[in-house]
Amino acid sequence: MKLKFTNLGLLFLSLFSFAVFANAQTFEKKSITLEGARTVIAAAKQYAAKNNAPGGVIAVVDDGGNLVALERLDGTFSAGANISVGKAKTAVMFKRPTKFFEEIIKNGRTAMVALPDFTPLQGGVPITTDGQIIGGVGVSGAASAAQDEELAIAGANALGNTLPLAVTFFDSKTVADAFTKGAVLAGGTNGENYMVHASRREKSGLSEVHDLDTDIIYVLDGTATIVTGGKSVDPKTIEPNEHRGSSIDGGETRQLKKGDVLIVPKGTPHWFKQVDGAFLYYVVKVR
Repeated sequence: MKLKFTNLGLLFLSLFSFAVFANAQTFEKKSITLEGARTVIAAAKQYAAKNNAPGGVIAVVDDGGNLVALERLDGTFSAGANISVGKAKTAVMFKRPTKFFEEIIKNGRTAMVALPDFTPLQGGVPITTDGQIIGGVGVSGAASAAQDEELAIAGANALGNTLPLAVTFFDSKTVADAFTKGAVLAGGTNGENYMVHASRREKSGLSEVHDLDTDIIYVLDGTATIVTGGKSVDPKTIEPNEHRGSSIDGGETRQLKKGDVLIVPKGTPHWFKQVDGAFLYYVVKVR
């Protein structure tokens, strides 16, 4: 049996083929709406109220970095508006939280500050849905840079901010470079509940108490004396949930050496009382 096509049938077939081809060359792009931006801002404000965060400007941009909504809380300095927008745009345009770039610059890559429309200050987070970045949120003017980021993450999470998981790899040179002065290797930038530090000490330090983080310490090289427990002397809050003191009264003293592992639960005072030369150790912070 032979098929016969009329001119109209051939036209329809051609149009259908073109539509299929065109569809194969494009994909559906999502972007945040005004209603979605308001949801993000409301979630950030709720987190601020719950955690007694004083002030702050919350800005939400779409996937092209265009401002969608902005709200300035009472008591926030006026420059916070421009800074929050800059953080949100940076998070979207570079598809990474702004804390990542702040750490890079802090570790020596200062040439990045010359990039146009670039605000490498902690407090900007991409907003994602179904693994696709649909916008960004930036916060400026809270009690600290860490709290700026906490508010931004709380806002982004209101829209199901879930970035696809990926394997992270650091070659030996990168790790060695991190240990030369101490640096954060991974975590804490996409709302993870962990951070990995390549830590270096060459002298004793202040006593520390982390309200939210448990420290898992693995000694890579060197020796040190650490005191855990007891009571922190002259404690001061340096940022939300982080406290430092001059030393520890009481507690338990241990000698740490290569290969040792020490787990310090959240809320436990700990203090490197003495460090013998260069002391290198990994710290995995789990929240």
